[in-house]
Amino acid sequence: MADDKQTEDASTASEIKSDGDKENSDPGKSDKVKIDILLKATGNAPIMKKKKWAVDAEKPIGWIMEFVKKYLKLEPDEKLFLYVNQTFAPSPDQLVKNLYECFGTDGKLVLHYCKSQAWG
Repeated sequence: MADDKQTEDASTASEIKSDGDKENSDPGKSDKVKIDILLKATGNAPIMKKKKWAVDAEKPIGWIMEFVKKYLKLEPDEKLFLYVNQTFAPSPDQLVKNLYECFGTDGKLVLHYCKSQAWG
């Protein structure tokens, strides 16, 4: 039973899964709620090959911003802007579940990302 324990230093890949990997194989982890996020490129931002991700509902938007920067292999000093529904930039400490409850449509939260300020 000690083999079933996971360490705190789990990789980012285990915290965020692509849309095809949504089902939980571990019954002990079924209490974590995942929210589908659709990431769309805007302006001069590179396009992500995977656009739809299932993210833990308790993650802040700042965590998603850092994930996208790592995925796109941006330099640490490069800025990345996230927008909800092409309208406003959420605060980095805003939780995904709160944004989904207010702005989610069709079972997902749509976030647009770009390297220069576009809206708001």
